[in-house]
Amino acid sequence: MHKKLFIPGPVEVRKEVLEKMATSMIGHRSKEASELQKSISNNMKKIFYTESEILLSTTSGSGLMEGAIRSCTAKRAAVFSVGAFGKRWHEMAVSNNVPADIYEVDKGKAVNVQEIDKVLATGNYDFLAVTHNETSTGIMNPIEEIGEVVKKYPEVIFAVDTVSSAAGSKVEVDKCGIDICITSTQKAIGLPPGMSICTFSDKAIKNAEKVKFRGTYLDLLALYKYIKKKDYQYPSTPSISHMYALDYQLDYILNTEGLENRFARHIEMANIVREWGKTYFELFPDERYISNTLTTIKNTKNISVSDLNKKLGLRGFQISNGYGDLKEKTFRIAHMADCTVAEVEELLSNINDILQLK
Repeated sequence: MHKKLFIPGPVEVRKEVLEKMATSMIGHRSKEASELQKSISNNMKKIFYTESEILLSTTSGSGLMEGAIRSCTAKRAAVFSVGAFGKRWHEMAVSNNVPADIYEVDKGKAVNVQEIDKVLATGNYDFLAVTHNETSTGIMNPIEEIGEVVKKYPEVIFAVDTVSSAAGSKVEVDKCGIDICITSTQKAIGLPPGMSICTFSDKAIKNAEKVKFRGTYLDLLALYKYIKKKDYQYPSTPSISHMYALDYQLDYILNTEGLENRFARHIEMANIVREWGKTYFELFPDERYISNTLTTIKNTKNISVSDLNKKLGLRGFQISNGYGDLKEKTFRIAHMADCTVAEVEELLSNINDILQLK
């Protein structure tokens, strides 16, 4: 039995999108490939509200995160972490011999914007890494407020992980002053895993030119220069299958559902899950900064999340346990991509029935 996924990725993928993955191959050096990649780039600019160039990578979001912090840190990186995926930025810096410091906040809290201001004011950093939507804790950082602070420091590259929020929650890249905004296909965009996407600003380009050792496969400057020289073709063979599906899905998001309608649907689903979580359990994150694409719920009833998921599986559903040291202390319900309000309500009704919640 297929289990309908309410986990923080991979997500349920529409049948029509999966079918596009089976489109016949074309040469990745062909004019058709250039046109396909140009179409994706133009539509991703609309999703991201940006004039910056778009880069595609046949990796998960982690690939472009690593590429960003390695390619564009000329001096030192400041990583602000609100959970497991924020820490990943710092681990990537360390393993790539990139000078970096990590600033962590308590789980369930958002970053302190004043703290970012204080850290950047030292003049020690030229790269700031922030997670927009932390799926381990259900926190959505105040990206607009952070952006306003970063604008005071024109030498700092502002890099944001929007892997689990882009196309599900509005991220206005240019308005927020984001230089590198990263996402991937298997979350709110609604594709299978296997491709990541980022914006790449003129400022990021200039910083990357100062960095001597940027690697090879994930060198963002090399990717940028290659697509400019070769008419949107890439130095390494990309996943044409993902590109067909992505092109199709972006057209659906922008022209069939509509971007604002998509954001509104995500908020409606989030509100339903939040109210349910507050009624029967407690919400884990600070509600002022709660995610629109996933809800992390405190396991106040000490249920076995594993047993609940086994019983849900027999009914064709799957949710997610807590992440890392929050396992069994919390559980997570994702509501992103092309998931509907009716499907969320059906899931919660089944949980109520299994746990006999009244």
